[in-house]
Amino acid sequence: MDITVVGGGLAGVEAAYQLASRGHSVSLFEMRPTRYSPAHKTPLLSELVCSNSLKSKELTNAHGLLKEELRILGSIVINTADQAAIPGGKALVVDREIFAKRITREIEANPLITVIRREIQDIPAGTVIIASGPLTSNALAKRLAEITGVNNLFFFDAISPIIDGGTVDMDKAFFGSRYDENSDDYLNCPMTGEEYDAFYNALIGAEKVDLQPFEKTSFFEGCLPVEIMAQRGRQTLAYGPMKPVGLKDKTAGKEPYAVLQLRRENMAGTMYNMVGFQTKLTYAEQDRVFRMIPALRNAVFLRYGSIHRNTYINSPALLNNSLCLKGQDQTFFAGQITGVEGYVESVAMGLVAGISAHVSIMNQVFSPPPEDTCVGALLNYITTPNDNFQPMNINFGLIKNYRKRAKEKVIHNALQAISLWNEEIDEISKK
Repeated sequence: MDITVVGGGLAGVEAAYQLASRGHSVSLFEMRPTRYSPAHKTPLLSELVCSNSLKSKELTNAHGLLKEELRILGSIVINTADQAAIPGGKALVVDREIFAKRITREIEANPLITVIRREIQDIPAGTVIIASGPLTSNALAKRLAEITGVNNLFFFDAISPIIDGGTVDMDKAFFGSRYDENSDDYLNCPMTGEEYDAFYNALIGAEKVDLQPFEKTSFFEGCLPVEIMAQRGRQTLAYGPMKPVGLKDKTAGKEPYAVLQLRRENMAGTMYNMVGFQTKLTYAEQDRVFRMIPALRNAVFLRYGSIHRNTYINSPALLNNSLCLKGQDQTFFAGQITGVEGYVESVAMGLVAGISAHVSIMNQVFSPPPEDTCVGALLNYITTPNDNFQPMNINFGLIKNYRKRAKEKVIHNALQAISLWNEEIDEISKK
């Protein structure tokens, strides 16, 4: 049976791969390059439009545990991310070009997946997975609102600038990771108290991109523009993305007052991302204000920060725990449009949707992953009634029976439970 997947991002690719790996033919629709979203720049599948970090690799961090569960479940996205990894301290950071090219090459070479470059403006017939993401086209978003009877919810996301690594003043910057001055995972740009104050004043008064009336809404707390954070108080940045804790300036021989961290965008280190500096300042103001950081006096910006619309549905009201649209048992949703926030969280819901659609086609009953796993906890969050539903990253607080003092046991139980669930899905496939 041919299955339609709408969207060639992280979730759509993962859903298509999970279906194909279980013997199903898949038509994967991606509107690029026929039509681009406001944030995408290439026609590559699974292009990363925000950070190139998939967050922590450590099992003691919920993001790290989620990735390990996805490895157990055979995720193509996480496997490819591991292959495309570049130095990033305790985070899984990838060379975004290598990552997207490998994903595209493998998906296009899969004999059971047909990639169709065309915009979808309505729900296709038959079994379909909607993984159109936070940048769903206006036409499809409008149609989804009509079909569900519930207005889509909108919020805006901001992305950080990328700098030419060769234009950073290395006399005023130093390599080092927090608490490890011998590491070269991050390039740190220190500031004195006076330099920080001048920068802060300029940032607060900088010109921002004018928003249209329909854009005037709250930002997701996990990805606030740097100027919005700054408005909360003079020291907010110094205790947030610019905190100097654990970083020793080798030249000055002491901890700086504030630090901007730059993270590699590629293996060669020719491009750096301004960590935590997502912004909606005008391009001219980004040039002016961000160059007030001493190490960036002569910086060349390869990509300016910007904002774009993120779209998600009211999943608790619309979806059951198989990610199927209530009342329409052949229509599934996957990825960030379901209300999970973050790359890996989107991958997880793409994987679940693919497996759920597979189980449905096999005429079997879908049993969701246990709630004491990260995958199951996320699924439970977006499908449990919630009058104040908002996008959510994975965190230990979502996991059933989580106790901080028993974290090692929680991690062990999660990995064991996801392995058993994977075996159960394999048994269904054999029927």
